[in-house]
Amino acid sequence: MDTEREVASHYSREGLEASILDALRATGANIDNLSSADLRGADEFHLGWHAATAALASDLGLTKGEHVLDVGSGIGGPARYFAETCGCIVSGIDLTEDYVTVATALTQRCGLSDKVSFTQASALALPFPSGHFDAATLIHVGMNIPDKTTLFSEIRRVLKPGGRFGVYDVMRLDDVELPFPMPWAQTSATSHVERPDTYRNALEDAGFVITAAHDRSALALDLAKAMRAKVAKDGAPPLGLHLLMGPAGGQRMENVLGALQRGHIAPVALIARAI
Repeated sequence: MDTEREVASHYSREGLEASILDALRATGANIDNLSSADLRGADEFHLGWHAATAALASDLGLTKGEHVLDVGSGIGGPARYFAETCGCIVSGIDLTEDYVTVATALTQRCGLSDKVSFTQASALALPFPSGHFDAATLIHVGMNIPDKTTLFSEIRRVLKPGGRFGVYDVMRLDDVELPFPMPWAQTSATSHVERPDTYRNALEDAGFVITAAHDRSALALDLAKAMRAKVAKDGAPPLGLHLLMGPAGGQRMENVLGALQRGHIAPVALIARAI
């Protein structure tokens, strides 16, 4: 539990909701009547951002009325997308109380509270009955969890037989020491980046069969290049991931994108089916 407290503390941000609402006002958004698109500058805290979220939903074939679990739901961007675009009923869990509070408040402002809910919980002890969900997602979460077999076994428990599971994590491609801070960790103490084969073995041990794999490196690098060009031209937008990452956000992004560009890591999506 000490590791989980450290991870939750890493992501916690005092005054996060107020900061996001101030940034939204600066963009001209109506904060009392938001859409998920209004929030995309800050609510998809993973490489590839919204494009990667949409790709994962497509990979999983999410459809109207399905009950989806989003493990490590952050401030709710992917969960709201799955509900608004795919018509799913989504339950999100996250370790960080600030994220759960903000996710719930933003979802209410988007008019999606009837379809999306958030709970503070550990991914290693999910507060749901067995066989409850049609599909599950894990987006840039496993890098903070050392015991991936237990993680995947718990997700398998709450999935129906045949349920689909989409993992989208940063994975190692070699043994080069990573630079810190990273977006997911201040130091290596709470960073547990593993190779794709480690994920594959843990998924199979937990009762999954892998049906597809996608390296999203090119997508992430192309989008990052476009974002940098836009910032150089127009300046930094008021609504961005800097609100979640804090003062060290720039260094965190430089470190992860540098490691990605050098081929030491890759954002990889693994699609699996519960057996």
